[in-house]
Amino acid sequence: MDLIIPTISQGLLWSLMAIGVYITFRVLDIADLTVEGSFPLGAATAAACLLAGWSPIPAMLAAGFAGMLSGVVTGILCTKLKIPALLAGILTMIALYSVNLHVMGKANLSLLQIDTIFSLYAIPDFSASQMILVVGAIVVVLTGVLCYWFFGTEIGAAIRATGCNPHMIRANGINTDVTIILGLLISNALVAFSGALVAQANGFADVGMGVGTIVIGLASVIIGEVLFGTRSFKNCLISVILGSIVYRAVIAIVLQMGMPPNDLKLFTAILVAIALSMPLFQAKFKKRKAGQYVKD
Repeated sequence: MDLIIPTISQGLLWSLMAIGVYITFRVLDIADLTVEGSFPLGAATAAACLLAGWSPIPAMLAAGFAGMLSGVVTGILCTKLKIPALLAGILTMIALYSVNLHVMGKANLSLLQIDTIFSLYAIPDFSASQMILVVGAIVVVLTGVLCYWFFGTEIGAAIRATGCNPHMIRANGINTDVTIILGLLISNALVAFSGALVAQANGFADVGMGVGTIVIGLASVIIGEVLFGTRSFKNCLISVILGSIVYRAVIAIVLQMGMPPNDLKLFTAILVAIALSMPLFQAKFKKRKAGQYVKD
């Protein structure tokens, strides 16, 4: 129990970032590296606001707004200046490193003596991990419901269609530049919001906490899809959330088994590579099985 609750709690907080990665990677079909900058941007903005005397909820909303701006910048670079999406994300990510330093004023901000959303609304007799679990569950459920509702609307369907077939959606009179920018805006808002929650849960915001974020997000998305399926958009959202929790569980297990923390990034990269190759192995297995069946 000492390991289960913190693992699920961290998985829920990081699942918001995973949903943001899912929106760009699967819905828009864009590899957006902005998340490596917008995640610490959300943490830096929330931390700076909390230290300035803001209450937690306005601080997190400010973090989400900052994430929106970073997504808009990437969207403009990609659509208006015709910079390839991958390079546009890299440019924004690099620029955000300096922005994050300016927001915080230094490389690291401590929140140990500051009221966060987990301490300000603490439930009596609940530990810190249990409060993170409760708040994380509430935020994730609300986010999942809002995403499911939004992407079922006309504009949400247009964003999904842009990733599936941009030529078709343009033939129907939809400006794909707008839908791409809006999708990147929503994605990075969720990523920044996740960064704000993780910073408050960890008790600090650091300029380097976004390193490897895209790999963690991809791991959560791919693991969720492989284990829990992609039958519908609702199923995809649930799969991403559960994938984030499973990823955190795997990390906790390998750490308990004695893996050095310095090897976590390497392990995550290998895990994502294996997860990405699973559909190929499954297709080959089914093909071989079908060939044996015909032969028999």
